[in-house]
Amino acid sequence: MVVCYKPGALSLLSVLPFYQLDFPTRDPLLKERTPPMPMFERYPFAARLFRSMGQLLSGDLTSPKLLAMASGLFGAAVAMVPAQAQEYLNGIEWKAPALVTPGKTNDAAPSDAVVLFDGKDLSHWKGAGAWKIEDGAMVAGRGSITSVDEFGDCQVHIEWSAATPAKGNGQGRSNSGVFLMGIYELQVLDSFENPTYFDGQAGSIYKQTPPMANAMRKPGEWNTYDIFWTAPRFNADNSLKSPAYITVMHNGVLIQNHFELKGDTPFNRPPKYNKHGDKGPISLQDHGDPVRFRNIWVRPIVPAEGKQARKPFLRNGDKETPIDN
Repeated sequence: MVVCYKPGALSLLSVLPFYQLDFPTRDPLLKERTPPMPMFERYPFAARLFRSMGQLLSGDLTSPKLLAMASGLFGAAVAMVPAQAQEYLNGIEWKAPALVTPGKTNDAAPSDAVVLFDGKDLSHWKGAGAWKIEDGAMVAGRGSITSVDEFGDCQVHIEWSAATPAKGNGQGRSNSGVFLMGIYELQVLDSFENPTYFDGQAGSIYKQTPPMANAMRKPGEWNTYDIFWTAPRFNADNSLKSPAYITVMHNGVLIQNHFELKGDTPFNRPPKYNKHGDKGPISLQDHGDPVRFRNIWVRPIVPAEGKQARKPFLRNGDKETPIDN
């Protein structure tokens, strides 16, 4: 802060140098200095004090009392800005996240995805002899099909369209299904103005839960499922260690939110878990209806990796205080 004298009065020349103060931060583990953060981005309360001071000093300082008030405000602001704030650090050394190039649009496969169908051929599917390709779409034929590739935890993108004109009603209208690991069904059905039992409509986990919303488009229009799947885990004695979970977006609408599956999804008995491998295929069901599919891709989900290099601690300047859990 610089104050200059001029005949008959005192005036505030500039508080800009203090406004430009910054406080460098450091990487929690490497202790490397990083680009400084402007003081008032870190300490907004100081900005409020300086605005008050600016209003106070907007005119000439003709009174020693007024000058003393200004100096007091300045001192209060400086006193309130700590030299360095306390910081919590978890002591984990993280591996750099994988670099993934997204598709040109959100429905396009990212660089780490396995493309199961791109509109050209059925080479990634087993049992697809009776299925056909029309206008870049895969049309359901006789018999269900299974992907050659297998997946555990994964993100699945799949687009599908009900037959047009619509035929049948209830479960008899464009019925199919997406089976995670070949076992757990996410229902595919024309549920546009087509009542049926709720835990069997489009977006349901078959016979376990309805979707939270009916987000169907009209027959002939394309629907999109974006599925986030956590595979079940089993113990060595074949007992269940942790259940499967699923989150689903239907045409951009959240319809399943981390739903915990009770087991498989049969029609004629209660669901149950039977031990299986860590990975399994994606299966598409034939239910006798010419449902169309396109743009199918899957990303394996790999969690962030890190190791606990030390116990969590608090850092305040050069002082470090361990945290006992």
